[in-house]
Amino acid sequence: MMQTTTLKIHPKDNIEVALVDLKAGDMILSEDKQIALLGDVAAKHKFALQDLNPGDDVLMYGVLVGRAVLPITTGEPVTTQNIKHASGDYELRERKTDWLMPDLSAWKDRTFMGYHRADGSVGVANHWLVIPLVFCENRNVQVIQDAFAKELGYQTDTSPERDHIKQLVELYRSGKNADEILAADLNGVASLKAKDQKLFSNVDGIKFLNHSLGCAGIKEDTRGLCGLLAGYITHANVAGATVLSLGCQNAQIDMLKEEIYKRDPSFSKPLYLLEQQQIGSETELLNQAIKKTFTGLIEANKNTRKSAPLSKLCVGLECGGSDGFSGISANPSLGHVSDIIVGLGGSVILSEFPELCGVEQELSDRCIDDETAGRFIHLMRSYYDKAKALGSGFDSNPSAGNVRDGLITDAIKSAGAAKKGGTSPVADVLDYPEKVRKPGLTLLCTPGSDVESTTAEVGSGATIVVFTTGLGTPTGNPITPVVKVSTNTKLYNKMTDIIDIDAGTVISGDESINEAGERILEHIIRVASGEEKAKAVTGGHDDFIPWKRGISL
Repeated sequence: MMQTTTLKIHPKDNIEVALVDLKAGDMILSEDKQIALLGDVAAKHKFALQDLNPGDDVLMYGVLVGRAVLPITTGEPVTTQNIKHASGDYELRERKTDWLMPDLSAWKDRTFMGYHRADGSVGVANHWLVIPLVFCENRNVQVIQDAFAKELGYQTDTSPERDHIKQLVELYRSGKNADEILAADLNGVASLKAKDQKLFSNVDGIKFLNHSLGCAGIKEDTRGLCGLLAGYITHANVAGATVLSLGCQNAQIDMLKEEIYKRDPSFSKPLYLLEQQQIGSETELLNQAIKKTFTGLIEANKNTRKSAPLSKLCVGLECGGSDGFSGISANPSLGHVSDIIVGLGGSVILSEFPELCGVEQELSDRCIDDETAGRFIHLMRSYYDKAKALGSGFDSNPSAGNVRDGLITDAIKSAGAAKKGGTSPVADVLDYPEKVRKPGLTLLCTPGSDVESTTAEVGSGATIVVFTTGLGTPTGNPITPVVKVSTNTKLYNKMTDIIDIDAGTVISGDESINEAGERILEHIIRVASGEEKAKAVTGGHDDFIPWKRGISL
C-alpha cells in the first residue's frame, strides 16, 4: 500500500488531516480539488478545505467539532486561535441498530486458556487481593505487601534502578564530580533475579489496592468505593480477597457485602473480612491477615488454566495520551476488534464520557431500545451539568499534549475516541461502578482520566484492557493486563518498554484498519492465555484510583 500525505475522514468534513509534515505552498489534492497550503501543517494537525467565516461550523468525522472564531481561508491551518470547541445537540430519536458484522469465520472456533470461575466467568489471570476498606488501613496493607511479595517470589530483591543508585554512590565515594557522574554508563550491571520459582505457581500475584477513600467523604463516594471494591473481589481475574477494616468508618463491611452479593448472589470465593477495632491490637490483626491470606493462596493455587471460547472475554476499551492519529489508526483498529468480540458473543466496554462529547446522538441512536438510550442521555447531561457547576465543561478535557498533537477541541478528540467502540449496537449503559451484565457493547460512565477510567472498567468486569496512545503512557492495573497500542510508529520505536503493539502501520499504509485490528486480537488472545505478558504487567504498573464523582474529566 502507498502512503498518502493527507486524509479526509468523512465526505461531510470541511477540514483535512496531515499524515506527514507539510509546508506552506505545498499543493494538496483533496478529492478532485487542488489546494495550496497557506502555512506549515504538522503531521496530525488539520487545514481548511473551504473558506470559513466566524461562526461557521467545523466538521470532522462527519460531525460538528468546532466553530470558526476568525475568518479561515482554504488551505489555512486550523488552530486553537481560529476555531473553538463546539458540539451538536442530541435527543432521543429512532433506533439505528443495523450494523455490518465482520467476517467471523477465522475466529468462531478460537479459544484462550483462562481461569474458570463458579459464576461462569473466565479470567485471564489468577490474583489474590488485599484491600483496605478505609485509608486508615493503608499502612497495614503495606506491611502485608512487604512481607509477602518478596518471600513468595512476586517481587525482585533489586531492580535496575536500585543497581544504578548503588553505582552512583560508588562513583561519588570514589571522588567523581557531577559531570563525570552524568557521563557514566550505568547499564552494565544486571539486576539480581527474583526467586527461581514462585511458591504458588498458579497464582499470578498478590495485589494491594491502597486508596484514599472510605471515610469523611460524601455518601455517594462511600457507596461507589464499596461497589468498586466489590467489582474487584467478584472479578474473573481474582481468586479471593483479604479485606482490612478499621471499624468506625463510613464504608462498613455490611455495605461491601451488599455490593458483592448484588454482583454475584451466589458468591463463593474465599473472602476474609478483618476489623481492627474488634480484633484489638495491630499485631494480632496483621497476624490473622497474614495467616488467612496464606491459606487463601493455597486454595487459589488449585485453579489452573483451561480452554474457553472468545465469547468469555470482556475487553475494556481505553485511550490516553491521545494524538491526532488516534481516531484514524489505533482507535478504529480497536473498533474492528470490538466488533469481532461482540459478533462472537463477548463483551466490550467503552467509557470516558467526557470524550464522547459530540457523538452522543450517534451512540444514543445505536442503543438497543429507548430505555437504554434515555439512560445514556441522562448520564451524559448529568455529568456535564455537574462539571459545568464546578466551573469546567467537557471542553476543558483535552490536555496540553492532546492539543499540541492535533486534538485542539474536545469534540475532535471525542469523535476519534468513540471509534474504539466499533459499529455494533449499544447493548447496555451503566453508571459507575456497575458491573457488566450483558454481552455486546456497554457504555460505562467514567471520567476521561486514564487511571480512574481504567480502574472503573476493570471494576465493571474487564478481564483485559486495550489502551491506545499517541504520546505514550505507562498506565496499568493491579489485576487486569493493560495492552498498549501506539497510534504512530515513531512512538512505538521510542517507547518499546511500555508499548505492546504498533498501529502506526495504518498511517504508513502498510496495513488496513482491519488487518491491524486482527493483529491486535491475536495479541489479546496470547495475553489472555498467559503466553505473553503486557508491558504494563512486566513493568509493574499497578495503578488504582477510585473515581470521586463530579471532580474528574
